[in-house]
Amino acid sequence: MLAMVLKAPRTPLVAEVCDDPEPGPGEVRLKVRACGVCRTDLHVADGDLPQVRARIVPGHEIVGVVEAIGPGVSGVVIGERRGAPWLGGTCGVCRYCLEGEENLCDNPAFNGWTRDGGYAEKVIVRADFSFPLPEGLSDLEAAPLLCAGLIGYRSWRKACEGRPVRRLGLYGFGAAAHLLAQLAIHEGQEVLAFTRDGDAPAQALARELGCAWAGGSSETPPDLLDAAIIFAPVGALVPAALKAVRKGGIVVCGGIHMSDIPAFPYDLLWGERRLVSVANLTRGDGLEYLPLAARAGVRPRVAAYPLAQANRALDDLREGRFAGAAVLTP
Repeated sequence: MLAMVLKAPRTPLVAEVCDDPEPGPGEVRLKVRACGVCRTDLHVADGDLPQVRARIVPGHEIVGVVEAIGPGVSGVVIGERRGAPWLGGTCGVCRYCLEGEENLCDNPAFNGWTRDGGYAEKVIVRADFSFPLPEGLSDLEAAPLLCAGLIGYRSWRKACEGRPVRRLGLYGFGAAAHLLAQLAIHEGQEVLAFTRDGDAPAQALARELGCAWAGGSSETPPDLLDAAIIFAPVGALVPAALKAVRKGGIVVCGGIHMSDIPAFPYDLLWGERRLVSVANLTRGDGLEYLPLAARAGVRPRVAAYPLAQANRALDDLREGRFAGAAVLTP
């Protein structure tokens, strides 16, 4: 099989021909049909997340067909289409796992970081950390939902805790935000999109999807927000978002990595504003979100790349050369 391999941070992925991997106990082998290109893949490739293996195949928005099943797997059949997200496994015995917070597990595994991921023609995943996919979504449409969609959904649920959210701001209008915007609008919320200053294509996409306002992240929104979610890995957006939310509002940081948050006056936090983060996802999130997204008509705008052009896709994501989500196809 062909795989795109990261051998050292801040170096290009290398194409390698490898033997097909064999599933172990509790695992299945997927023949990859599509794999999304996520900003977390950039954090792995650029060394923002520490290198934990000598070589790694990135990719964690994996859509594939089951072609081999390891011992001890039940409820999965050959030929079934399944998706595998960022969270690739948990210990099941730590405090967080036992209390229903497996996204905070002390000893987790992650597809595309601690386990080989989907930038390949074949991939091994834990069967119990993969999901059946709704029939109404094509392979290209389903892939971005497995991380960008799921993290957006978890961030959105956190943003809506406690007080009603009628006006929602999304900072960083990339893969996650353009998917969440569709769901939030479907649920009756007014969505405001904050992009990189001058990013006309992203602002045009936001308006096309039904956002009530779109502008640069340095701009002041026309009205105070009930909640804001930050997807861009830019710490300077935290005080900007706090300034934009009303008293009692919430700012959710939806990324796994962010540059340092600058000092800001207490007045921006005062008034019972809340600043929280979201970490990873749970299997429950996937089982809730995927059917909901399909019913709500959530569909990504996809830039498709052949698997061998993974480096180009990562670079285009880094430089903001497309609006929506990128997907690799073997």
